Amino acid sequence: MLLVENLVKHYGNQEALKGINFQLEEGQIVGLLGPNGAGKSTTMNIITGYLGATSGNVKIQGMDLLEQPKQVKKLIGYLPEQPPLYEKMTVREYLEFVGELKGLKPREAKQEVAEIMNKTNLHERENMLICHLSKGYKQRVGLAQALIGNPPLLILDEPMVGLDPNQIIEMRELIRSLAGTHTIMISSHILSEIETICDHIIIMDNGQVVAVNETKQLEREHANPKQLRVIVKGNKQKIHKILRESSLIKRYSYIGETEEGVYEFQVISAQDADIRDDVFLLFSQNQMIVYSVNVEQMSLEDVFIKVTGKEGEE
Repeated sequence: MLLVENLVKHYGNQEALKGINFQLEEGQIVGLLGPNGAGKSTTMNIITGYLGATSGNVKIQGMDLLEQPKQVKKLIGYLPEQPPLYEKMTVREYLEFVGELKGLKPREAKQEVAEIMNKTNLHERENMLICHLSKGYKQRVGLAQALIGNPPLLILDEPMVGLDPNQIIEMRELIRSLAGTHTIMISSHILSEIETICDHIIIMDNGQVVAVNETKQLEREHANPKQLRVIVKGNKQKIHKILRESSLIKRYSYIGETEEGVYEFQVISAQDADIRDDVFLLFSQNQMIVYSVNVEQMSLEDVFIKVTGKEGEE
C-alpha cells in the first residue's frame, strides 16, 4: 500500500530525516510515534505531498508520488493536526465544497457527503455552522473531509488532541470502524490510545526509524526477561522469606493480594538466564501453589522510553 524508501529531508544545514524506510500493508492501522522534533510531521507532510523530499521515494499502490503526483494524491485522505475548516460554512456546505475541490460533480458530492455524514455521525449537525461545533465534532468534520473521495490511505495527525475522555472514546471507535476499508497511519502523543487502536507501530527519533513491528510483538521484543510477575497461593510471610533468601533473586517487591490467600510479586532475577522454571520449583518444593510465573510485559510507553530515552505525553 505505502512504501517509503530512503527518505531524506534537509532544512538548510539541519537533517530532519536521515534516510528512513518503512512500509504499510493494506488494511493496517499503524501508529507513528516519536518525541517532538523526531521527524513525524515532516514524514507525513512528504507522504501527503505537502512537502518535497530532499531525496528518496514515496510510493502508494506502486505509483511514485514524484512521478504521478495527481494520481497518488487522490489515494490519500489527510487530517492535519489543525483541520482545514471554514468555520462560517455549515457542515454540509463545507463537505460538499471539499467534494467539488476533489473533483466530484455536485450531485456526486451531495450523495457522498450524505453517506460520510452518516458514517461519522454528523447528520444531526449538518446544518450547523462549524464555528458552533464542539472540538470533538470539529475533529469529526476534519475526518469526514479526509474520507471524501474514498481514499484507500488515511493519514491522521493527532486526531485526538484536545478531546475530552468521552470524545476520545468516540473518535477511537470511529477510527476502528474504518479499518479494513482503509489503511490508516496515525500520529499521536497519546500512547495509550495508539496502543489500543493500532496493530503496528513505527517509532521515530532524531530523524530515524528506531523501532517498527506489530504492537504486541514490539512490546514482547523489548520485555526484560530478568523481570518477572509471580502469583503464589500460600502463607504470605513464608512467601516473603523464600523470595528474600533465594540466591536466584536480586530483589523483589510485593504488589498485592489478588484474591484471598493469593499474592502477586514483582521479581528481579539475579542471573541473566530465564529463571521461570527455577522459581516455579522453588515454591513447589515448599508445598505452595504457583498460579503463574511470567516475564513482565512492557507497555508501549515503556518501549517508547526505552528506544527514545524520552517519556510520552498523556
